[in-house]
Amino acid sequence: MAVLYASGNKRYRAPVSRSFNHMPQNKSFVSRGGIWVLAQVPLMLLVLVVPMRFGAGCFLPADPAQMLGVAITVLGASLIVWGFISLGEALTPFPQPLEAAALHRQGAYRLMRHPIYSGVLLAGFGWALWWLSAGGALCVLLLAVFFDRKAVYEEIWLRQKYSEYADYARAVKKFIPGLY
Repeated sequence: MAVLYASGNKRYRAPVSRSFNHMPQNKSFVSRGGIWVLAQVPLMLLVLVVPMRFGAGCFLPADPAQMLGVAITVLGASLIVWGFISLGEALTPFPQPLEAAALHRQGAYRLMRHPIYSGVLLAGFGWALWWLSAGGALCVLLLAVFFDRKAVYEEIWLRQKYSEYADYARAVKKFIPGLY
């Protein structure tokens, strides 16, 4: 395929949008923290599947605990969306920030440094409660430990990229406003 491309065969050329040019071109998947991204996928799937498979609840909430779980799940999902919106074009699944991204301290990021992780954990706990699943809650605790470690790794890059990040980290808690 590379030979066909190099020889000028236009049939095998793929158009690349101009907005792709601002992304780092010479950075590997692994060097940007891609292993962390791959590792979180099965953990997040566990948080989703274990409560449905092993929980005592059902999709339509029948008791107050399940209804509380629905509310917590919706609150967590809302926090995820707010985090996405607050990051805007700086959003990336990788722990390493995009080269052209500025430090975001507005929106959800003025309350906590990792609102998307917090939202996923909150939604996960709500989902486990919705399905009345102790196993699901344990999966969320495992994901919480993972996100805490991933955030430490991510913040190394943030401190290197943004001189003001250390002050931001002292003023704003990681996952829970005012606590942690």
